[in-house]
Amino acid sequence: MAAAEQKKSYKVVKQFRGLNTKANRTAIEEEEFSWVENAQPIGNGNLKIIPNAITSKNGAGNAIVWANTVTHLTSCNIDVTDFVIAFQADGRAEYYNLTTKAKGNVAVTGTFSNADIKTSQWKNERMLILDPLKGYYTWDGNNVVSVGSVGIIAVTNGGTGYTGNPTVVIGAPTDANGVQANATASVLANTVVLVSLQNAGTGYSTPPPSVTISGGGGANATAIAGVVTFKYGTASAVVISGGTGYTNSANTVVSFSGGGGSSAAGTAVLKGGAVFTVVMTNPGSGYTNAANLVVTVSGGGGSGAVLKGIVNSDLNCGIASFSGRVFIAAGRTIYYSAAGSYSDFTSVSAGSFVLTDSTLHGNIQQILAANNFLYIFGDDSINVFSDVRVDTNGITIFTNTNVSASVGSKRPYAIFPYFRSVLFLNDYGIYALVGSTTSKLSDGLDGMFPNIDFSYPIYAGQVLLNNILCAAFNFRYYDAIFTESYRYIQAVFFDKKWFLTSQGDALNFVTSVPVGGLVTLFGTSGTSLYQLYGNASATITSRVQTALLSMADPIRTKQALKFGIEATGAVGNEIIATVDSEYGSSPPYVLIDQATWVNNNLQIIPWANNSFVNIPWVYTQGYYLYKSDAQQWGKYLGLTVTSEAPGFSYNTFEFEHELRTRF
Repeated sequence: MAAAEQKKSYKVVKQFRGLNTKANRTAIEEEEFSWVENAQPIGNGNLKIIPNAITSKNGAGNAIVWANTVTHLTSCNIDVTDFVIAFQADGRAEYYNLTTKAKGNVAVTGTFSNADIKTSQWKNERMLILDPLKGYYTWDGNNVVSVGSVGIIAVTNGGTGYTGNPTVVIGAPTDANGVQANATASVLANTVVLVSLQNAGTGYSTPPPSVTISGGGGANATAIAGVVTFKYGTASAVVISGGTGYTNSANTVVSFSGGGGSSAAGTAVLKGGAVFTVVMTNPGSGYTNAANLVVTVSGGGGSGAVLKGIVNSDLNCGIASFSGRVFIAAGRTIYYSAAGSYSDFTSVSAGSFVLTDSTLHGNIQQILAANNFLYIFGDDSINVFSDVRVDTNGITIFTNTNVSASVGSKRPYAIFPYFRSVLFLNDYGIYALVGSTTSKLSDGLDGMFPNIDFSYPIYAGQVLLNNILCAAFNFRYYDAIFTESYRYIQAVFFDKKWFLTSQGDALNFVTSVPVGGLVTLFGTSGTSLYQLYGNASATITSRVQTALLSMADPIRTKQALKFGIEATGAVGNEIIATVDSEYGSSPPYVLIDQATWVNNNLQIIPWANNSFVNIPWVYTQGYYLYKSDAQQWGKYLGLTVTSEAPGFSYNTFEFEHELRTRF
């Protein structure tokens, strides 16, 4: 008696969700993927191959090549023109104008440090640049200017005989492209008692500018100005005790020694026979140890003044334009400019705020302005500043709220706004901050995080793919499955789904730019510039690995018989597939959407053109079912599908199998 025929069973998968590396491939949902690269799961039956990167070119059609190795990539908008900005290892910076396609210089070699540059935007007038060591700069599309701005202006001699307010002239800035500061003087009892800063200016360095007081009917009034630079390793002094008997400011000498640096110098400002404050005429450089910095006061006819040395030993770590001010972070301190100014850090509405809360365990890592908040990120905490305003005394006040005491990030370039939330990556996940609530988004990537190389910077941004606004995180990753090597990939998120892209194995920096109303991602691999996802016709390696499917019976062995792959938009495509089980993968099957002509003897009949070149016959109706017999068995079956073809969509994965023994 013949054995009963085994019943054939079928499985069709076309409800595409996204990547899930958290669970074993046999345990993820049937509509999830254990790997999906360069294929976007837009919707059910629509797994669309994404475009490859395209080389950015100038107006003559030549590739954009940066002069030196890029160490930071960012973007800005000046006079409604978008630029990609590349800071480079030799301290220079260059731009790529997205309107004219021209490349040009932002700053010459040696201007900036070779790492950890932060940038922001002031209106559409200028880019704000914060160097961790060298301080604060701006670029207006033509010139880079150091925001050495005039700080405190102290009257050293009130003069006599003033019947009206004299004129104050502050010397020109050191930088020829800077903005000259100006101030006004106030008189009380025929003596100049105050000089008020009206415009802090830019481009000032040491020595500080001269201050000239003239007119007003009097004589002999003098004043001195200090300069604010945000440079690392500078020194200053605060008065602990003013002493007594000091009568001559010009002869009161303030000296600095120790602290690891050199050249610091200051002038004592006297009030009531005591040292009232010290204006730094030279903040010096190279200071690292405040405990060993000794400040002494001599001369001037007095004694007993005690001053304490202060060292700016906190690296600049964040800059943001928010609520009509510029905020700068260094260490645990947030400095903010005066209302309406990007350069005045001295006037009454300017100031600083030190985060003393224990929730900030170390220093600030990054600040970001978005959604009417200023976000202050620590390693494992997030604070927000809001409701910034000026009180009746002209002093800036705001609300400071801790919204996360356990989750933060030390990856400053992987923090960015996305719709009404802020997304950020840390060393154990990707999170969204919505209002005051943080939620983890990256469960589907949990299996990948151990293979991310966190010794390299991680960059992120928004990008529009297939008319969908996505969030993309670019990182260096050890691919143990396909290449057994390190390469750069992008984890892309939308609609609660993740998928992966690879736009260049060495693509180490990316930045978002809204070009023509479309959010575009640019990247560099060292000296070349690319527009990511910009070439829909170029070949691209896509890899899709389905779940290992139990076919509704996980304890029964299945014998794979056939498989099929539905695709649309493919013309002349080649797809390589393996049928997988928990035991391994079958030999690769090469699938081509081409027809062959055969004679009665099953011999292939070639077709050739006038040049005797064989002509393939392809299906052009936009739909094709790739199918093949299969050799595989196991309790779980799945597919791994790779292709180099661009511009098509997977619609369905199909299986035919027979059920065999249980256990």
